[in-house]
Amino acid sequence: MSTETDTTEPTRIAFMCVQNAGRSQMSTAFAERERERRGLETAIEILTGGTHPADHVHDEVVEVMDEVGLDLSDRTPREITLEELRSCDYVATMGCSTLDVGQVGDDVTVADWALDDPDGEDPERVREIRDEIETRVAALFDEIESDE
Repeated sequence: MSTETDTTEPTRIAFMCVQNAGRSQMSTAFAERERERRGLETAIEILTGGTHPADHVHDEVVEVMDEVGLDLSDRTPREITLEELRSCDYVATMGCSTLDVGQVGDDVTVADWALDDPDGEDPERVREIRDEIETRVAALFDEIESDE
């Protein structure tokens, strides 16, 4: 019986954007739920942050995430460092990053999801962005599981 899985480092995923107040927060919440659904709590570590974090998660984002049972009202946007990103296996940017992805390094898989900013959008548009994020997060988890 191998104990290799007991000593392997968790796969680290970061979801980042500029303000860490919309898309990256939605992505993080869906990833946390996906990790739990798949029983990967010890295998996947999730980070989120922004290059210039806002004071709070956008109200329209909190509202539409609440509709799918995910409460973001107590989340606080935070800054993410280049060192944190370099420690990740996967980094998903939301299409607004001020990050020079070349600085992250070749060992990190970086994907730019190029999603519209939900800030100030009407609820229907925010729901569309939310649903696209949910689909992308599930696909990322499928990719991670197939790589292991």
